[in-house]
Amino acid sequence: MSAKPDYAIEVEKLTKRYGDLTAVDEISFTVKKGEVFALLGPNGAGKSTTVEIIDTIRTLTSGKVSLLGMDVTKQKLDIVARIGVLPQDFSSFDRITVKETLQYYSRLFSGPHADIDGLMELVNLTDRSQVEYKNLSGGLKQRLGIALALVNNPEVVFLDEPTTGLDPRARREVWQVLEGLKSQGKTVLLTTHYMEEAELLADTVAIISRGRIIAMDSPGELIRQNANYEILTLQSADSKAFEVVRGMGFEPLPDQRRDCRIRVEHAPDLLRILSSVKDAGAHYLGLDVRKPNLEEVFLKLTGEALHDGPVAAKGQP
Repeated sequence: MSAKPDYAIEVEKLTKRYGDLTAVDEISFTVKKGEVFALLGPNGAGKSTTVEIIDTIRTLTSGKVSLLGMDVTKQKLDIVARIGVLPQDFSSFDRITVKETLQYYSRLFSGPHADIDGLMELVNLTDRSQVEYKNLSGGLKQRLGIALALVNNPEVVFLDEPTTGLDPRARREVWQVLEGLKSQGKTVLLTTHYMEEAELLADTVAIISRGRIIAMDSPGELIRQNANYEILTLQSADSKAFEVVRGMGFEPLPDQRRDCRIRVEHAPDLLRILSSVKDAGAHYLGLDVRKPNLEEVFLKLTGEALHDGPVAAKGQP
């Protein structure tokens, strides 16, 4: 397989089997240099296995993988020097500080010339440089992990579920760091099961389910192709509102509350529904109109919720 100069990663019919279990099933994709590429899917879908094959941690069963023009099965040492990796469940030494941690790993992977202060600034840890690892919050530990993945100034960065287990605030702080990588022109391969994360950060999203890629495009194009409608919600609607909507030929979507949720495929129908409800004297407390998101695209394509799926045991696919 010849590597094209504008591709950082080329994957062709990649397959990984463990006995009778097929963890990755003949998937193919390319990642352009300088883009953020997200593998989006539930736990157990094959995301981590795919990444660990590309970054040379695991061996493939069949197929071809090229990273920066190099075959991952034949040029591991050359590849490792040019990539950075943040694995799942990243951890470090409890009793050394942020700065000491970066200094230690920089000596291991990049020699004495790593810009430690610059890395701490990039991940917003300068004011915590003297804090021991054990005293950092989960979000701060992940930001440190990203900095460690950058100590050798890699051309390609692999981030495997970088915000899993973080609270919403910490997750957004990590997103800001990842946007900084994007602005630097780094090529980033990100795995995630958070729809909002992929939608916000990724240039290209590959939706993966049960070891297969079932859709791949920009987030906006995936939504346009697979969920080209809007959801009108009449909040805390009375029974008359439901009667009017059904009388117009719309069937409200299931809802555990009294909200009347209607899938609307044509924009003029929004005003037509609201006018009819008003003319009938029906009541509701508020309304909301929104476009679908990647999670709804995933539900449509796979029939499973994005957060569902078996959680793989550590060290397994």
